[in-house]
Amino acid sequence: MKRQVLLVMLFSALGSIVFGQKAVVQSPDQKIVVSLFNKQNNDNGEWVLKASYNNNGKITEAIPRIDIGLLRSDQDFSKELRFVKAGKPTLINEAYTALHGKRAVCKNEANEVVVAFENQTKAKLNLIIRAYNDGITFRYEFPDKQGSFVVKEELTAYTIPSATTRWMEKWNTANEGLYTAMDKNKILPGEWGYPALFNTDNKDCWFLLHEADVNRNYCGTKLSNAADGEIYKLTFPNPKDGRGLGESNPSITLPWKSPWRVIIMGTLADVVASTLVNDVSTPSVIKDTSWIKPGIASWNYWSSNHGTKDYKTVCEFADLAAAMNWPYTLLDWEWDAMGNGGNLEDAVKYITSKGIKPLIWYNSGGPHTYVTATPRDRMLTHENRVEEFTKLKKLGFAGVKVDFFESEKQEMIKYYLDILEDAAAFQMMVYFHGCIVPRGWERTYPNLMTHEAVRGAEWYNNTPDFTMPAPEHNATLPFTRNVVGPMDYTPVTFTNSQYPHVTSYAHELALSVLFESGIQHMADRPEGYYELPDVPKTFLKNVPNAWDDTKLLDGYPGKEVIMARRKGNDWYIGGINAEQREKTKTIKFDFLPEGVRYKLTLIADGKHDKDFATQYMVVDRSASVDVKLLRRGGFAASLVPMY
Repeated sequence: MKRQVLLVMLFSALGSIVFGQKAVVQSPDQKIVVSLFNKQNNDNGEWVLKASYNNNGKITEAIPRIDIGLLRSDQDFSKELRFVKAGKPTLINEAYTALHGKRAVCKNEANEVVVAFENQTKAKLNLIIRAYNDGITFRYEFPDKQGSFVVKEELTAYTIPSATTRWMEKWNTANEGLYTAMDKNKILPGEWGYPALFNTDNKDCWFLLHEADVNRNYCGTKLSNAADGEIYKLTFPNPKDGRGLGESNPSITLPWKSPWRVIIMGTLADVVASTLVNDVSTPSVIKDTSWIKPGIASWNYWSSNHGTKDYKTVCEFADLAAAMNWPYTLLDWEWDAMGNGGNLEDAVKYITSKGIKPLIWYNSGGPHTYVTATPRDRMLTHENRVEEFTKLKKLGFAGVKVDFFESEKQEMIKYYLDILEDAAAFQMMVYFHGCIVPRGWERTYPNLMTHEAVRGAEWYNNTPDFTMPAPEHNATLPFTRNVVGPMDYTPVTFTNSQYPHVTSYAHELALSVLFESGIQHMADRPEGYYELPDVPKTFLKNVPNAWDDTKLLDGYPGKEVIMARRKGNDWYIGGINAEQREKTKTIKFDFLPEGVRYKLTLIADGKHDKDFATQYMVVDRSASVDVKLLRRGGFAASLVPMY
């Protein structure tokens, strides 16, 4: 530990005499370096960061320039910043437990340096820089003790060389677009949502841009390269978002810290396994978390858009959850108009009589959304929420799904967090839909089980245009959207909704492992599960949805992915092929512990898309197995130790 800190101090001392370099922060494993430079090569002026990655001795300048600075309503903190000092390096070393996600025991371990600046009026700005083994984070701080201002512009901007390959989603308020793969021959300008994935020209380094710990003191941001194709600048929400309500520019009161700017970095496996977004976020504010229970839910909307309006349909999905050993069922929109044999109270009695806990949908309401679906406005104010949560708790509901936020302005960030706080007071879990991409709130409020913020299986209801892109999209999400937090894609469908899918049955089964969500909503109609062969049906009865460990075994965005996840001593593997050709992939089990033999149940593509082929065998860490995947196919597997 002392050696790591000494190394950072050495780099900092050397940096001050090299090309205007004023500070260097190195990750504990020495693979990642972030350096601070002055553009005018002196102690005053404009400042930039540079991010580098060491891959087995080969240094890659991953991001050659990150512009920094803020424009506040009263003055400028960008052009004439005077370097005051770089503080002594500090080792951040913290462990914490996550109730759901890709890993149960997480580490927040980094080297941190705080750099102090002053502008021309002697007003103070600090830049807090951390280097992690899996990335870089930095944030701004106004340390003065008083004052209220508006942030007019954040000047953070990432210069990405044109030869860098990238996967990005066009910005939309619901974060439900497809990812566009771009290389040096195709770099589109525009506004882009988080997270954004990049691979350097030499293929040695992958990195993912995001932000974390967004709180009531700021707004969400996005990336824009509209002015220059190689420069992705952080921009505030569009004034028109949320029907034009709320201010786009955040208001702040000193002392103040910005959200973390996050660059997850390393190999592709490092990116997929990273918990960095949660690591830097505020620790849990909920003391008693015993009531927060991850699990799988049945969901009737995908197969019947008006399913919750029908009492008998609601009961069928409660029966499905009971038969499949899933703890939850979700009552979606129109529950307030339920008929055909019963109302909401009748439905809750039936659901709970089966040993299942109900979840329930709400329109976020208010003038920020055009959607008139009821019930509206019951989540909108603290008084509304207290009244509603009191009723729900008495009836026996375990959580709420809140929909249609349509903005990431500061006012809406406050709304999200107010819902989470009030829900926690009533021991209610929360699922956000039509919403923001995760920003690390799952650590602060572990009752936040999942977000939609993805083009998921619901889009088979919306348009025929999802059918053919879906396999490539499915093989992109584990490297992008699902890296940064839970993702409710509403997966694992074998029958069809309004529009068909072309993925194989084994591809769909694999999504139960590949896609992580604190509450995983299985979207198919009951017969879609009841009519499965016994082995895949048993797999879906037993597959967890909160994990102790996650490892990428193989893959490339948009082409294929094979991922292993552990729960207790058992491992589960999911793999999909997104391409229009058959493949044979070799699964190596070298991630297993030494000296333990496992019973492998492998459920792969059969002779055609709707057919399964099941194998059983005994393996250990020295074993490997070849698996044939159909075009747009897949496989799922379980590994249970033999003691």
